[in-house]
Amino acid sequence: MILSSMIMLSCDTADKAPEQVAWPVGDNPFFNGYNTPFNVPPFESIKTEHYLPAFEAGMANQMANIEKIVSQNAKPSFVNTVEALENSKELLNRVSTVFFCLTSANTNRELEDINKKISPLLSKHGDDIYMNKELFARVKTVFDKQASFKLNEEQSKLLEKTYKAFIRSGINLEPDKQMRLREINERLSVLTVNFGQNLLAENNRFELIIDNKADLSGLPASSIAAAEASAQSKGLQGKWRFTLHNPSALPFLQYADNRNLREIIYKAYINKCDNGDELDNNKIAAEIASLRAEKANLLGYPNHASYILEETMAKTPEAVNKFLAELWTPALKVAKNEAVQMQQLIDKEKKGQKLEAWDWQYYAEKVRQEKYSLDAETLRPYFRLENVRQGIFTLCNKLYGLTFEEVKNVPLYHPEVIAFEVKDGDGSHLGLLFMDFHPRESKRSGAWMTSYRKTSKKDGKRTPPLISIVCNFTRPSGDTPALLTTDEVETFFHEFGHALHGLLANTQYYSLSGTSVPRDFVELPSQIMENWAFEKEMLSLYATHYKTGEIIPDGLVGKMTDASKFNQGFATVEYLAASILDMEYHILTDKKPVNTDEFEKAKMDAIGLIPQIASRYRTTYFQHIFSGGYSAGYYSYIWAEVLDSDAFAAFKESGDIFNRNIATSFRKNILENGGTKDPMEMYKTFRGTEPDVKYLLEKRGLN
Repeated sequence: MILSSMIMLSCDTADKAPEQVAWPVGDNPFFNGYNTPFNVPPFESIKTEHYLPAFEAGMANQMANIEKIVSQNAKPSFVNTVEALENSKELLNRVSTVFFCLTSANTNRELEDINKKISPLLSKHGDDIYMNKELFARVKTVFDKQASFKLNEEQSKLLEKTYKAFIRSGINLEPDKQMRLREINERLSVLTVNFGQNLLAENNRFELIIDNKADLSGLPASSIAAAEASAQSKGLQGKWRFTLHNPSALPFLQYADNRNLREIIYKAYINKCDNGDELDNNKIAAEIASLRAEKANLLGYPNHASYILEETMAKTPEAVNKFLAELWTPALKVAKNEAVQMQQLIDKEKKGQKLEAWDWQYYAEKVRQEKYSLDAETLRPYFRLENVRQGIFTLCNKLYGLTFEEVKNVPLYHPEVIAFEVKDGDGSHLGLLFMDFHPRESKRSGAWMTSYRKTSKKDGKRTPPLISIVCNFTRPSGDTPALLTTDEVETFFHEFGHALHGLLANTQYYSLSGTSVPRDFVELPSQIMENWAFEKEMLSLYATHYKTGEIIPDGLVGKMTDASKFNQGFATVEYLAASILDMEYHILTDKKPVNTDEFEKAKMDAIGLIPQIASRYRTTYFQHIFSGGYSAGYYSYIWAEVLDSDAFAAFKESGDIFNRNIATSFRKNILENGGTKDPMEMYKTFRGTEPDVKYLLEKRGLN
């Protein structure tokens, strides 16, 4: 247990932090004790008009706390400066976590307008803190004299992180360069919000309305029923409505016999925000990349990627590019072989027709059925959403002793959200977990884990976290429950891994808690969970037919195993192409904005991307890097896959995929530690050695 309050100065007086400034009073829910079960934000009481005053009060409160830090007479110490700064933002954290979680999961026009207003204010607030020379002088004194303080490992990490934050925010720049940096930060804060809001609007705008039942040929009943329900929700009777949300668009591309309609929905998907209208993101993306390059140069880095990667496991753009290049060649070879297989099938059916991008998923499914006698739709009845959820709960109990109990008496931000209390093996309360599963127009696309409150400790007492999983899974339809695709099952396991990282965090400081780790390490806890999803022993625990209760047959499991490497060339190539595109934007040194369409085409041509495959994310809807915090970091998923493949091998090699001893080591050395230690050192403590890439190559069939 860390008792920071007991640290003694090198002098003979007890070290104390300045008292924090009291919060405002009033009827704003953010200013008061929540007085709710588990101290959950009182969503039903929080009104739109509460956010802006709470943000303003939170920023003012933090600045008042900082003024107390810099004006105190006591000599700088870890407690009265670094720890005090860490604790200065409690009110601002309280409002910002709720607001930004909801702008992703349940937004509306009013929240989007507030986001546009508050983002530049928060940018200025951050600059005002990290360009505060008096505050930095105190932090630097502690940093320079840290050997004289009896700091434990976590305190040393917080000190290092705090000191670097000032350096990386321009504290040492000349005033004119600081002013320009402020302008860049403010502009970027606006542009990234606009990018994301345009993409949300574009996803909601497109619809393919079908009124001829013959055009539904090939589509599974579940897809047809969902499209009919979607049409009815818009007042369209006797029609079928398809959208760009994955549960709608992807099955259409995979099964629809009507090639012309596949082409329409495919082109709409890959041209999101690239249509020269009010939702076009080309100029926004170009300006973001340009401003990031200029900012990096101001701070003394050759490019944005160098600036970002300094704080990751990879360290340099050269290391990332070398890693991606080593995977690209074998992946492209496999993808080209897959294209040949599909063209051979097309030649049997339709002489003279060439494989196009909108044909890939359709013929890949046909090849899968021909080669492995496996129709992906035959698997869905075994993956009822509730059964998958219970399977994950069972896995977490086997590995870590955790239990999950649904709670009904807590505030929820949307009627579809459900909440579970999470308890440790000894019955003690660990945290609360929200789950929000299905698409809606108020939710951005994709899947993610987030926190309404992260773990920290005060006076040795752990503050339990409030963690949320947000997804866009297939909805129930009529009498049929939500039946997940294998991709959705894998996504559920993935996001639950992130959730465990937050729930099991056991750190002193908020800034080092849970997922507050380097970007190319954060995907290890999520991706290792995916490895269990389709193991035979795991499937027997949760994959039961939603009608009969029958456990998934061994024959079907065998087909899944045989087909596990199928289409991995495509999956790896489209992912690597996006990772390479990300890096290309962020190794730019010229401040002049590029023509994004020309830039993207040139970079994809240079690596030999075949026309039948598009980058998983094209520039105009690459939210990860232009609006989501993964700039120069999209490679992280496959970097971390080297780690997770190697880590799961420890379980496999033990002969027990539920090995509690190995799981306990993973929990203690990885999940609980957050960002308190060097990632590779944490990994080596768990595994005993650095990871071996051979397990990744084997899993993807690239060896």
